[in-house]
Amino acid sequence: MTIQQLLSLMRRAINDFNMIEEGDKIAVGVSGGKDSLVLLQLLKAFQRFSDKQFQLMGITIDMGFSQDAYKPIQEFCQKIGVEYHVVKTDIAEIIFDARKEKNPCSLCAKMRRGALNTEIVARGFNKLALGHHKDDVVETFMLSLFHEGRLSTFQPKSYMSRMDVTLIRPMIYIEERDIVPLARTLPVVHNPCPANKHTERESMKKVLKQLSEQYPGISNKFANAIMHPERYNLWDKTQK
Repeated sequence: MTIQQLLSLMRRAINDFNMIEEGDKIAVGVSGGKDSLVLLQLLKAFQRFSDKQFQLMGITIDMGFSQDAYKPIQEFCQKIGVEYHVVKTDIAEIIFDARKEKNPCSLCAKMRRGALNTEIVARGFNKLALGHHKDDVVETFMLSLFHEGRLSTFQPKSYMSRMDVTLIRPMIYIEERDIVPLARTLPVVHNPCPANKHTERESMKKVLKQLSEQYPGISNKFANAIMHPERYNLWDKTQK
């Protein structure tokens, strides 16, 4: 898929959910992985032709695994003309050394999100963009169903009133496989987390892959049902 096609899908999501408004100051959460870097690249390209003027910044929460790990990203941001900041934290030490968490992902996500929100508010930014794509929508739905017995997933746009920050996910209409070619041209940083590739989300990826082998296109069918719930009213409680 070309960058123009990716931009078309992203623009549709932005318009469908009114994700970007005039004068917005948008911080992109850059983990160093392919998804967040592709989002940053696409938003920078979108900024050039958008009818809404908005400011863009990349921000990384450094968990403290290795020094200068994000230098390639800093150089990339300088190249494309995006403000970029790395926030040093001791999250890794707290989770893995002090607390020795057996299931660290939930706490880690909360701590990283808290650090992100605190930093962007301090810098006067009002929106946080995350690189979740269509596959993440389905995986989150499946995780909620399997582990909580709920039909639920994250929202394309949500307002966090405590921090006065709006969270947006502009890539929700884009499949993971379609961003891979663009990601190969970007300075993707290896994830040093010991839990990488050993998470419940990774297990759900494998489940969906197995289902897709038997039922081709099943992931897109899930996504279609999630994105158009008004078509699938399972029980009508008004009927007696």
